[in-house]
Amino acid sequence: MVRLLICFFLTFSFSYSNEIDFLEEVIVEDDPLTKKVKSFLDKATYDENQEFINVIFEPKSSFYVNNRVDSVKVVQTLKENGLLELFFKSPRELRLNFKTSGSPLFFVKIMEDTLRNIGYYRYVTVASNLDASEFTWNINLMSEYVTDPLILQQELAKSGCKIIDLQRNSQVEWTYIVDMVGGYLNVTKVDAKESLTLKHSIYVHWLDVSEVASLEIQSSRRNRWYPDIAYYDASLHLLKVVKKETIHKSIRLNIPQTTKYIKVGDLYTLKNIKDELVVYPIEVK
Repeated sequence: MVRLLICFFLTFSFSYSNEIDFLEEVIVEDDPLTKKVKSFLDKATYDENQEFINVIFEPKSSFYVNNRVDSVKVVQTLKENGLLELFFKSPRELRLNFKTSGSPLFFVKIMEDTLRNIGYYRYVTVASNLDASEFTWNINLMSEYVTDPLILQQELAKSGCKIIDLQRNSQVEWTYIVDMVGGYLNVTKVDAKESLTLKHSIYVHWLDVSEVASLEIQSSRRNRWYPDIAYYDASLHLLKVVKKETIHKSIRLNIPQTTKYIKVGDLYTLKNIKDELVVYPIEVK
């Protein structure tokens, strides 16, 4: 009888102890904000500065947007308080991964423009993948610092896009999840009532022609322009291409109804456009 009581007591004690341990694990489980903060810091830095971190992340509600952690604000807060260093001691190869659920071609165009606008001109696409749920674009570049998420977010906002999550895979690899549901190209819009001057550029000209049904492009005397013009819809699907194998001083374009953007270049080399091109709207939509 005594043995039975001892066994029962030990079994009950072990079971109760497990329940207590389980409850403790539930109680101490990190909230989403704390998990995100820890993901950007090494354990030693977090443990050493935990009290300070608790202070700078109050109130916690200010670090949430639509019930999700504002990852960009988290990184910015850590950086401003000296807890996260984005600069390297010397140039290193940086991997940037971008993910979205939007059109791959449209997304890459927006990201290329965005990266160029924040000073990234040289990078290499190392992988891209499209599946049923998302598109991923991975690039490598040499840099002295990690891309500042706030600057990237501000530039993406100019194209109607926003960063909805940010992950630090390692010191030299970061992943951005981008919402481009309301995305558009941050390019000059052709006004229905005013002419537009396109100055000499080493890049092709992208224009928003959503308000015009037809227009004329006149070329400066110094140019030897062989028009190469492509029409795209709002998702950047190619609709039509116009290529001219003779020099043109002007060209009239009738814009298809579904056209949102046109790309204006030269059939052979942009060096042929030494001076300006002037766009004149003729008919509005």
